[in-house]
Amino acid sequence: MEVTARHLGGSKFEVAARSHRIVCDQPEENGGTDEGMTPPEFMLASLATCAGYYAAQYLKVRSLTTDLLTVHVNAEKAQRPARLGSFQIDVTAPGLDARHEEGLLRAVKACLIHNTLLGLPEIQVSVNPIPVTSLQSISGHTLGAGA
Repeated sequence: MEVTARHLGGSKFEVAARSHRIVCDQPEENGGTDEGMTPPEFMLASLATCAGYYAAQYLKVRSLTTDLLTVHVNAEKAQRPARLGSFQIDVTAPGLDARHEEGLLRAVKACLIHNTLLGLPEIQVSVNPIPVTSLQSISGHTLGAGA
């Protein structure tokens, strides 16, 4: 799996995954134009939709209704380092008996994003500078001395 985020100016990025495109931005109070969700909101959306997918699969396999299935996720910020420190996932599904409530809970806890957040994934970061000569040929003009 992979995505590519391309800077569109200001605080805005276009994120591409396969043939899909989404816009990520910041609210106006953070210097953005509020034309898309923020990165933390995308993370919550990822967790909510992953949990929802696993919940829907559990319900479908058991011929239970997925009507009104909703997943609400919220997170609290933590400091040092700045991060999302805790998450709450609330799944709402109608007409479940105790057995299916427990089964649905197990299914949601099997979600890929949930399990990723529970572990400490390895994250490698690299910086790939573009030589000034390449930038000049890409942009079609000479860059200033400060570039």
